[in-house]
Amino acid sequence: MVRAKKVPLRMCTGCGEMKPKKELVRVVKSPEGEISLDTTGRKPGRGAYVCPSRNCLESARKTRRFEKAFSCAIPAEVYNRLEEELPPDE
Repeated sequence: MVRAKKVPLRMCTGCGEMKPKKELVRVVKSPEGEISLDTTGRKPGRGAYVCPSRNCLESARKTRRFEKAFSCAIPAEVYNRLEEELPPDE
């Protein structure tokens, strides 16, 4: 008997939906305190996930979800850089 492989689910910080980890983009706070997008999902540090859409990123920004996840204040320049790095909406 073959078991079905378990798909890891993560919650989007913007919309709050549980989605497969592969469909989301990881935002990581490195041990040095730098915040960046992690497209590979393998960078070391604390991670939070967001849908690859500007709407979800904007929603997470308004509700300060990344600040809560990373326990630190996040400057506006970081959000602007994250918006630029996000893949374009389809």
